[in-house]
Formats: sequence, structure tokens, C-alpha cells
Amino acid sequence: MTAPAQNLRINPERLWDSLMEMAKIGPGVAGGNNRQTLTDFDSQGRHLFQDWCKAAGCEMGLDQMGNMFARREGTDPEALPVYVGSHLDTQPTGGKYDGVLGVLGGLEILRTMNDLDIKTKHPIVVTNWTNEEGTRYPPAMLASGVFAGMHDQDWAYDRFDAEGKKFGDELQRIGWRGDEKVGDRKMHAFFELHIEQGPILEAEGKQIGVVTHGQGLWWLEVTLIGKDAHTGSTPMNMRVNAGLGMARMTELVHTIAMDNQPGAVGAIGQCNVYPNSRNVIPGKCVFTIDFRSPDLAKLTAMRARFEAEAAAIAKALGLAMTIEPVGHFDPVTFDEGCVTAVRSAAERLGYSHMDLISGAGHDACWINLVAPTAMVMCPCVDGLSHNEAEEISKEWAAAGADVLFHAVIETAGIVV
Repeated sequence: MTAPAQNLRINPERLWDSLMEMAKIGPGVAGGNNRQTLTDFDSQGRHLFQDWCKAAGCEMGLDQMGNMFARREGTDPEALPVYVGSHLDTQPTGGKYDGVLGVLGGLEILRTMNDLDIKTKHPIVVTNWTNEEGTRYPPAMLASGVFAGMHDQDWAYDRFDAEGKKFGDELQRIGWRGDEKVGDRKMHAFFELHIEQGPILEAEGKQIGVVTHGQGLWWLEVTLIGKDAHTGSTPMNMRVNAGLGMARMTELVHTIAMDNQPGAVGAIGQCNVYPNSRNVIPGKCVFTIDFRSPDLAKLTAMRARFEAEAAAIAKALGLAMTIEPVGHFDPVTFDEGCVTAVRSAAERLGYSHMDLISGAGHDACWINLVAPTAMVMCPCVDGLSHNEAEEISKEWAAAGADVLFHAVIETAGIVV
């Protein structure tokens, strides 16, 4: 493969302007975004992205999970495309860059290729994956999971949100259910640009993270059933307190993660207490545990230990308990060739860089199962993400997109 010339760069002002324009759709209450999947705001964001892609001369494909594919043709009609992208949906209190940078960074590659009249052997396809966040419809990375064969499409369509609305019905309602069969597309490679969502790059003073691995994950939804009772008149020894069980299990999760250092994390991020009244002992608690590690043995052991010790806690307190896995993927090792393309691009462009293990799940984790895949990361201020205060600099965005640009067009084969 011919390496791109060192002076080839994306247009940083245009990329930044696109990020700011997309951020106007689904504004949050504190400067970020609330553009949750399959909402009207999601539809508006998709229309804007589609308009930009068509203006760049791309053909837009749409599959039955709502995944969008903007294609720029290559010189060889038989060559498999190089895919690049991420997601446009956000958390309820999300930032302006999480996911969006990867989609619009991909679009900027196509725009820059048009500006410089760059041709590649392989077509290049920019992708917006549906429902990466998984907030409204768990699990996360739902549509890329269907694409990679990890989830059944009918099962995905039957996911409910908090209001009882089905994924499939809402996808149809907003007008973004395509006819193309999910997963039929074959890829030469896939690249994803993302903000780090952690503090390492900023702390180390590095402009680029070369992502070599991704952590595995278990999401476990725990339901504890006790007995609602008056907080003032029920003797302490006669209580069946689901809230107390949740509190002890919260401490257990932290202990398990700490006992598996380094390379393991765990927390309870979502919890609901019923009836949630100040003078009623909780009779029911539902909460989700998030265990992660790049080490499969540790990840498996953490889940097993929690389930064993949580059962003992529930029994001691007289609580009924169920544990349902609601999200899982094994640790990921990204493709050596694609990772090398990212690292070489950073070196060629003169950007400081370091190898990283991604702490968060990304669509690339699923696509890695069906195509050679790698990720590029740029820093974010204080490592803050999934928060409206999430922030990056224009320079960080440009550096990440430059590296993405070089890795993608080198892999796609520049025609000279």
C-alpha cells in the first residue's frame, strides 16, 4: 500500500463547524445534547447527515436496523469497501462529541478527498450505527451487534423503552427502517474515531490513542424483593429491606473490582427503589452492575463471585433475588494490520501517540468480529464523557481526524 503524503490533512474548520451544527439538534439543558436513539431529534440528525453525504456525492444505503451507509466509489468495482464511522445518538445528558466525532470525521475524509481529487482502489463507506448508547433500548451497540450476528433482529425489534415503546415500532415511526438485510455487507476493514472518554491521553500529554484492545463487559440486572413497610412502626428485626440488600451489594461490587486490580472496574450505575417513599422501607430494588476488564478470566471471575456472594447477602436478609445478564461482550483484540495503519499514520503526521485499551464499549468491538478493525482516540478534557460538560479542542479533533484520514485512505489503496 502507498502511504499518503505527509502534507495531506483534513479541513479542521469545516469539521468543527459540522460538529457544532449537529449539536444544535437535540440540545441538552446544560450545553450538551439529548439526541436519544429513534427520537424525532435522532431523525433530524440523520437527515442532516444524509444531506451532507449527498452533497459530497455519496450514495446512501439504509438497512433494516436503521444503520446508514454513505458510499464513495473506488476505482475497482470488485474491491470490498473500507468502512469508517460511529454513532449519532447520545445519552440523555450527553456531550457534543461522543460518537458524533467518528461519524463526521468520516464525512470529513470524503469531503477532503473530493477537495484534493484523491481516488482509492477500494470504495469508502461512512457509517452511522443505530443505538450505540443503549440508554433508551439496552443493550448498547444494539444495531452493530445485529450486523455482526451477535443479536437476533426480531429480538432487537422487541426491545422496550421505559414507556413501553418497541424499538421496531419507533424505527418505523421516525422513517429510518430500510429494506437492506442487516449484515449482508462485507468489509475490507473498519475504522472508528472516538474521544477517549477517559483521562489517560490528556494526563500523558498525547494527541492520539492507538487502540489495541477493548475491555470486555458484563451488565447484570439485579432485582431484590423484600416487603414494603412503615419506616417508623416496623421493628428492626422484622424488616425485609430490599434497599439494605442493594447497599450491601453496592459495597460488594466495589470490593470485587478492587480485589482484581489492576485492569478491572465495577460499579452500580443505574438503580430504582420502590415505592421510593421517604417513610416506606423499600420492598423492591432493581439495579444494574457494570463489570469490565480486558482480561477474560478476571471478567468471568468477577461475575461468578458477585453472583455467589450476592446470593448469600439476599438469603441473610430474607430477600428474593433474580440476576439477569442484560449486556455482554468479551475483551477485544483489534486487527494488527489496522492498528499498525493507525500508529503509522500518527507517526507520519508527527502527532504524539500511545497505545490504549478502550475502557468503553464501541461499535468497533462488534464489527471486529466480522472485519479487520481498529480505533483512533483523541483526548477529552478531564476524561469526562456521558456528561453535558464533555469537551474537546478543535486541535484534538483535527489530529484524530487526520490520523483517521491517513489510515483509511492508505488501507483503501491510493490510486496515483
